[in-house]
Amino acid sequence: MSAQHHEEPKSFSFDADSIAQIDRIVARYPEGKQASAVIPLLYVAQKQMGRLTGSAWVPRVAMDAVAVRLGMAPIRVYEVATFYFMFNTKPIGRFHLQVCGTTPCWLRGSDEVLRACKDAGHLKGYGDSSEDGLFTLTEVECLGACVNAPILQVDDDYYEDLTYETTVQLIEALKRGERPKPGSVIGRQTSAPAGGPDTLLDIPMMEVK
Repeated sequence: MSAQHHEEPKSFSFDADSIAQIDRIVARYPEGKQASAVIPLLYVAQKQMGRLTGSAWVPRVAMDAVAVRLGMAPIRVYEVATFYFMFNTKPIGRFHLQVCGTTPCWLRGSDEVLRACKDAGHLKGYGDSSEDGLFTLTEVECLGACVNAPILQVDDDYYEDLTYETTVQLIEALKRGERPKPGSVIGRQTSAPAGGPDTLLDIPMMEVK
């Protein structure tokens, strides 16, 4: 399904993989409190759409299926799905490029990450999807990895310490069907300083008497 055209499917049903996940999720909640599982079940539906169509989104008929499974009024599911930014209520590209533009990422060059996404992904700007259906570009708020800014989230993976050039390389790899390892593109160890951890290394050893 092209991300450029918003066409609701006429039906939706959970497949075997989703049903197994749903059974495990719903079992976590007390009897009569199954509605509390609405967020994880919407996520299961979105993941299934991604597996089956290449576009991870939640059509209205999938929201209806969640409502039936949890014994909820459909409108309550619609309210949740349209409130949280992590749910896509219209088709997106095969790869969801989510650029963090919050202050730490902006100060560290998120504008260049955005420019690289537009150039390499052939995207006009935020909200656009490429003609080939590969990419959708979205601006997001703080992704919580500020120390390794700037960050680009691709689907569920974080790519950190990006520049214009490394962002282009990442997008070109995705085009080739490769999936680069998530994390810091400069090899930073978790949130250690660039160049490696140096805590305590500059403190002279005390002489033991």
